[in-house]
Amino acid sequence: MAVPKSKITRSKRGHRRSADALKAQAYVEDKDSGELRRPHHIDLKSGKYRGRQILEPADDI
Repeated sequence: MAVPKSKITRSKRGHRRSADALKAQAYVEDKDSGELRRPHHIDLKSGKYRGRQILEPADDI
């Protein structure tokens, strides 16, 4: 049976649990369209990613 050799301090326990907190998603302003988008994701309004046309631009309805 596994038994811990010594007590884990509150500090060590807290450092381990700090990664469990949810982080807010980051958004950046697109250079071309000015829309907010996630980093490393396609801009859905213009359909571009890193200056290349990937998708057809979305039509405003």
